[in-house]
Amino acid sequence: QVQLVESGGGLVQPGGSLRLSCTASGSIFSFVAMGWYRQTPGKQRELVATITRSMNTNYADSVKGRFTISRDNVKNTAYLQMNSLKPEDTAVYYCNSGPSIATMVYWGQGTQVTVSS
Repeated sequence: QVQLVESGGGLVQPGGSLRLSCTASGSIFSFVAMGWYRQTPGKQRELVATITRSMNTNYADSVKGRFTISRDNVKNTAYLQMNSLKPEDTAVYYCNSGPSIATMVYWGQGTQVTVSS
């Protein structure tokens, strides 16, 4: 059974930084691809960034240049370094994984990120 456990959310002022972590357990084939999505009330969940086991990355335009996704394949952990945070980055951030970018079907429980002064 695949389990994704997120940590690192919280309250930060505009312009600040946070780092999210997502540790995966279970079949290694279930987290070849990992990523982060976010969701605010009343809106659809949106892609933030993805990364494959071979370190290929992809970002939403809204976070390019500010967020960096990375992973440690030994620790089975993905990270999302978020810099220059804006109030519009406020959301619940979900870790996501799967055997490929096209089949990312596993989800974490979500962690709240609030950007406010």
